[in-house]
Amino acid sequence: MRDAVRAERPWAAGAVVVAGRGPVIAVEEAVGWAVRYAAYDAETDRGVELPPAARVPMTVDTPFDLASLTKLFTSVAAMQQLERGTLGIDARVAAYLPEFRAAAEHGITVRQLLTHTSGLRPELPLYDCPSQAARLALLRAEVPVSEPGTYRYSDLNPLLLQYVLERITGRTLDAIVRDGITRPLDMTATGFGPSPGAAATEDQRRPWAKADRGMLRGVVHDENAWALGGVAGHAGLFSTARDLAVFCRTLLAGGSYGPARILGPDVVELMLTPPGLGFALDQPWFMGGLAGRGAAGHTGFTGTSLVLDPATDTFLVVLANTVHPRRRDPDNRPRAAAGDRLARAVRGT
Repeated sequence: MRDAVRAERPWAAGAVVVAGRGPVIAVEEAVGWAVRYAAYDAETDRGVELPPAARVPMTVDTPFDLASLTKLFTSVAAMQQLERGTLGIDARVAAYLPEFRAAAEHGITVRQLLTHTSGLRPELPLYDCPSQAARLALLRAEVPVSEPGTYRYSDLNPLLLQYVLERITGRTLDAIVRDGITRPLDMTATGFGPSPGAAATEDQRRPWAKADRGMLRGVVHDENAWALGGVAGHAGLFSTARDLAVFCRTLLAGGSYGPARILGPDVVELMLTPPGLGFALDQPWFMGGLAGRGAAGHTGFTGTSLVLDPATDTFLVVLANTVHPRRRDPDNRPRAAAGDRLARAVRGT
């Protein structure tokens, strides 16, 4: 990870890696910068570097914009409602949100939202809508672009799941996640933004981005989550590697951490059993050598990832600000390499 951060064209301005087995944290390291650039220069295709004294070093306590790792918390919140009997895994979305007429007409189910098999397109331009009412109308009218039951990764799935959860609980998603997950686990550094001390993300400008917002730090990077006020089922959470280590250890322990229990072991097993409910399973492109025996995890567009390996009771958290100073085509090789190193250490492979 050090080489990836210190290269002439670095993979990320900075990164934090935490890895452990069971209750033991074996690796905890921060490298590079939480804030390195003031802007991005399109003419030179390089970041405009801040003076050394103005840069912010990366630390193990630095919060990150988790991007799509937010989806995992939305999924856990859904599994909690499943465990309580207030949500049916094979229930139709229309049973909770009859006004979402397109989902109703096509019979989209909760399971399809959790497994990305609803057929909905990857995203909608909610950031271009003039009001929240217009954004909601667009979501309600969105029809599947492929046959429900076939896999198509989509941010719209956890967004619809958010509305389902808010309808059946009468609470907003940030409160659901706080009271059901982060507060019981004492994850005090985890929550929806703003997060002023977070690692910087992107000099967000068109044409490479979908909005003109300038250099972002501590506010959600995802344009749709930003348009929705920063609280969304697919993006918006900020957290630290240490907090995510607690989240990983909780799931590896069957839903409990110390005196707190957020899920029962059978529900955790259901979530991590193929095809996975909210979690991606055995994906070597970002898990490296950890993939192959039931590893579960996810990545986030800003440079975040986590992997659970139940077979060895091992976890890996890699947080990096790869979009600082601007987004590029994703490069998952450093993530996979970290997974390879951890797999060799715990599996001898």
